[in-house]
Amino acid sequence: MATNHQFPDDFKCPISLEIMSDPVILSSGHTFDRVSIQRWLDAGHRTCPITKLPLPENPSLIPNHALRSLISNFALVSPPKPQPYPEPQALISRLTSVSSSLDSKLNSLDQLTKLSKRDSAFRRKITESGAVSAVLNCIGSSENPILQEKSLSLLLNLSLDDDNKVGLVAEGAIGRVVESLQTGSADSRAVAATILTSLAVVEVNKATIGEFPYAISALVSLLREGKVRERKEAATALYALCSYPDNRRRAAQCGAVPILVGIADSGIERAIEVLGLLGKSKEGREAMERVNGLVRVLVRVLKNGSSRGVEYALLTLSSLCCYSEEMCVEARREGVLEICMGLVEDENENENEKIKRKASSLVEVLRGNHS
Repeated sequence: MATNHQFPDDFKCPISLEIMSDPVILSSGHTFDRVSIQRWLDAGHRTCPITKLPLPENPSLIPNHALRSLISNFALVSPPKPQPYPEPQALISRLTSVSSSLDSKLNSLDQLTKLSKRDSAFRRKITESGAVSAVLNCIGSSENPILQEKSLSLLLNLSLDDDNKVGLVAEGAIGRVVESLQTGSADSRAVAATILTSLAVVEVNKATIGEFPYAISALVSLLREGKVRERKEAATALYALCSYPDNRRRAAQCGAVPILVGIADSGIERAIEVLGLLGKSKEGREAMERVNGLVRVLVRVLKNGSSRGVEYALLTLSSLCCYSEEMCVEARREGVLEICMGLVEDENENENEKIKRKASSLVEVLRGNHS
């Protein structure tokens, strides 16, 4: 039985302070439990217990059906008692056991993924229980694509904590993730790209992932072949990895530039951000110079893109124009100088100061005043 303090005060009788079982309305407009107000009236009182205003000699008691219904249907929501963590070892053993059915493995993965999603303590408990190798084995299994997808989702959760990122790489996560990028379902490939983004938060992992055979080329393939979600995740992973200089060269050599220009033209602005980073490398700039229509795509972003998109379009154009007079000529022909001057002179207080600085710098380059 629910205790009184768990119910709203409006459900309690003003006389007895108990939950009303038969609420009735007095002529004063106030509601009482029938038993309590009848007792008050039987004692000879002819005033409202709350307002003290006089009542008729024979006061009528009108059933408050709406309140009675609310009370009877009230869903009691009490704070959940803290539950002890379920021991992950039993769930993990189902993943490793050769006698476990596919349904049993999928159920274990569902539970582990749900429990680890927002709870870093439980994520730590999973990794300390030796779950990673079992999860990686499931990812590498060709038994069922759903098993791979669910295993990748759990691995993504485990990668959220910085303390786990290097350890996961040491246990061989990159190899399994890259395999999924190459051969997995669309969902598996998207999650695999997201895992690489998460692991690349740690600087040392950026180099390790970049050096791993086929890691960057698999992301470039996903850029080329994937649907919108997979392309966005692949571009985000490349952006995270290409803050490390050697990976810019690798991405350019894998043919990322023309694909990025194409998907940037389709409206995926993250591609512009990756181009901004690739433009810092010689290989990236040379690849961009070979792409017909690149400047027109960047101009469209300057005119219609978000602040971040504009910022990275300016960065890309500056990198290109600083090293190539041909790109300067094309940029001037496409109206980049006038656009940049408009950005510099914009008196809108909300205009991004970083954009204004980059636009001002590009104006100097296009006018030939840069050293």
